[in-house]
Amino acid sequence: MPNFALEATFKSPVGGVDEVGRGPWAGPVVAAAFVFLDPSSLPLSLSQGINDSKKLSALKRNALYHELMALDGCCYGIGMVSVEEIDSLNILKATFLAMERAVNALPERPATLLIDGKFIPSFPGIQTHPVIGGDGISLSIAAASIVAKVTRDALMAELAKDYPVYGWESNAGYGTAHHQQALQTYGITQHHRKSFAPIRKLVDLMSLAG
Repeated sequence: MPNFALEATFKSPVGGVDEVGRGPWAGPVVAAAFVFLDPSSLPLSLSQGINDSKKLSALKRNALYHELMALDGCCYGIGMVSVEEIDSLNILKATFLAMERAVNALPERPATLLIDGKFIPSFPGIQTHPVIGGDGISLSIAAASIVAKVTRDALMAELAKDYPVYGWESNAGYGTAHHQQALQTYGITQHHRKSFAPIRKLVDLMSLAG
């Protein structure tokens, strides 16, 4: 389970950064930065519940999100990168940009950032450290992963109201069988990532057919 052991080795305040949405075929990339300004104030019950967002049920994840939002002694920032930007930049650069926007949205600038993953962006004036599997190690990164995941899932559920055939409220834009079948039947939307191979292939087929 994640804890504050890693945070304790760096200059405080320490922020965690994580992203969600690199793999989906539709929708934006979303990153979050989360800073526990006073780690000692985190209730034990909450610290024991926080984990990698992928390992939590939607119900548990949403409950933790609301607890984090109501918590004193912390701050967070969210960064999003649109489908158009993803197609223009490529997904790695878009992910870095989402992280930069999340950090820039923090109301207080941390001294140190722990960032999930092997390859990370740099931030002038802030010590940055990559942490592979960080959302299962660091409470700050795990909290960021929950905020990013809940934020993006809610956004995809809203988009699904206008495009109900693709099942985005349940697949979050990933290339599930349901999503693939809907693409074959109804084609692509403005929210699909045309730079991704499966979508690009459909665009090429549509161009040939036209």
